[in-house]
Amino acid sequence: MIVRRLWPRRGRAARHFRTISMQQRIKTFKTLSRAASAAAFLSVQALICIGTVYWAVAETLGLSPMSALVLGGIFAVPTIFVLITAIRVAFDAETDPANQ
Repeated sequence: MIVRRLWPRRGRAARHFRTISMQQRIKTFKTLSRAASAAAFLSVQALICIGTVYWAVAETLGLSPMSALVLGGIFAVPTIFVLITAIRVAFDAETDPANQ
């Protein structure tokens, strides 16, 4: 009995979600410039945090210049992943029709 009452509600919610998810992203100069600004802000903050951790590890271990470059290469892979994620999040947030 309870299952029959809840079933139509779930169907309406699924249709509503499909309607929202099918909406076009708003891509104007204003939204894209806001997305670029947000991405730049998030990227700079991420680079500062990752650079601080890199510096702390390199100085704590007393690494030579060559070892510091190797550590920098190791840190580069997750840094690129974080930057791509920050750019994607900023674009999704600024061009979402629900946020306008």
